[in-house]
Amino acid sequence: AWRLASRHQGAVNLLMIDVDNFKAFNDTYGHQAGDRCLAQIAQVLRDMTQRAGELAARYGGEEFVLILPGIDQSSAQASAERIRQQVQSLNIPHSGSQQQVVTLCIGHAYVQPTADMSAEAALNYADKLLYQAKEQGRNKVCSDSYKGE
Repeated sequence: AWRLASRHQGAVNLLMIDVDNFKAFNDTYGHQAGDRCLAQIAQVLRDMTQRAGELAARYGGEEFVLILPGIDQSSAQASAERIRQQVQSLNIPHSGSQQQVVTLCIGHAYVQPTADMSAEAALNYADKLLYQAKEQGRNKVCSDSYKGE
C-alpha cells in the first residue's frame, strides 16, 4: 500500500488502535474473556476492511493496526470514529472503564508518501496520535496529517 501510494501520489491512512484499560479487563474477567473481547474487536475491524488493499491486523497485545489506502483524510477519520462507536456499542462489560464497557483509543495518521518518508516513521506518528487520544481521556480518535520528520 505504501509503495503504491508513493508511486501514484496517493494517500495511505494508518490507524493505530488500542483497547482502553485492557490489563484491568484481563485482571477482572480473565484471559479467556480477554481473548473473546479481542476477537469481537477484530471482527469489527474486518468488517471495515472491504476494499482492495485495506488491511486490519493485530499489532501486538491489545493493539491493532488498520491500513486504509486511497481514501481522503475525512473519510478515514469517519471510519475511525465508526470503529470506536461500534466497539463501544458491543456493550462488552468492563468495570475498569469510565464508560463501564470496552472502548478504544485510535490514532489516525493521513499520509501522502514521498520518496524521503518511511512507512515506519508514519506508523510511529500514528502511535503518537494514539497516545494523545489516551492522554485526552480515552475512548477517543486523534487524527492528523503526517508530513514527515
